Amino acid sequence: MTDTSIIETIATADHPVPVDRVQVSAIVPEGYRKVINLDGYVAKAVEEPLGDLIKLRASQLNGCTYCVDMHSVDLQSGGFPLRKVFAVSAWRESPWFTERERTALELTEAVTLIHQGGVSEALYARALNEFGEVGFADLILAIGTINLWNRIAIPTRMHPPAL
Repeated sequence: MTDTSIIETIATADHPVPVDRVQVSAIVPEGYRKVINLDGYVAKAVEEPLGDLIKLRASQLNGCTYCVDMHSVDLQSGGFPLRKVFAVSAWRESPWFTERERTALELTEAVTLIHQGGVSEALYARALNEFGEVGFADLILAIGTINLWNRIAIPTRMHPPAL
């Protein structure tokens, strides 16, 4: 049976059978390593905890349980206050975020939800003013990278370790 016929059989069944999902790292290791290399670059280029805040917020918006778990744990392990980790999804209403963090979180939302209007001129100007050209470009790469990770983890059904 070909890959296409397997997919067609599953897609048309009244009671679909769960299919083992591919491991991208095993199927296309060279491409996967390139994503890891990009992730390594942005990890060095974007200061912490800002990098993990970006990763957590984008992952929340995308519904990636694997990445939400990972970056929440990373923030907590790095000494980030747990209450502030919980507040990331409500950062606009929270008093605990700096203007720099707020700008990065707003940019993360605008880029992650790019189909809802993109990055406004006002946000672009604030982010450029706050981070400079290089910092802004690195933020865009960081946001794009976590969105790529989410798009790897969700369709392949990566799940966090059991509690």
